[in-house]
Amino acid sequence: MDDRFNTFAGWALFAGIIALGGGIVASKMFHTERPEEMGYAIAGVEAEGEGAAAGPSLNTLLAKADVAKGEKVFAKCAACHTVNQGGANGIGPNLYATMGKAHGHVPGFAYSDALKKVPGNWTFEAMDKWLTSPRDYAPGTKMTFAGLGNPEDRANLIAWLNTQGSNLPLPAADAPAAAEGAGNAANAAEGADNAAASANAAAPAK
Repeated sequence: MDDRFNTFAGWALFAGIIALGGGIVASKMFHTERPEEMGYAIAGVEAEGEGAAAGPSLNTLLAKADVAKGEKVFAKCAACHTVNQGGANGIGPNLYATMGKAHGHVPGFAYSDALKKVPGNWTFEAMDKWLTSPRDYAPGTKMTFAGLGNPEDRANLIAWLNTQGSNLPLPAADAPAAAEGAGNAANAAEGADNAAASANAAAPAK
């Protein structure tokens, strides 16, 4: 009885070793990893995010900005900034007449070295980039606000800030170049069709 049991146990152990070894070999042979790029490229189909129509330019957004909405957006800034003439600095500097001024223009405010090193003035474009992401605009800035992701909110806020002591002329909206190009192409095609029709009419009948 003991010999039969030992023989059975031996065969079972051997079968287990074979199964374990086979599993390891199979895992090595058929091991797969996540590809760096998922799926297959299909001709004529763009990846997500590519070819997406760009939104309105900053000039266009500023030209149609709503200053009343901009004042409401400023409520997110009011905990750190004042904007009235002669207002006191808070956690952030007073923002009266900021547009067009140099970075770090408010006397007595302890600006971060990161912002003081940024060249140029607070143009509309500079303010838009700052409001998008202060940390990207001036890496190392003490500004903790993450930024405004909505371009319309930024344009409305910039337009409102501009009314607070700066009053710089807002840019004109950019011309819809794509629409004009499509219209010119359509006119050219129509002209070609008309020319072809005239040529056919003038040709002698055969």
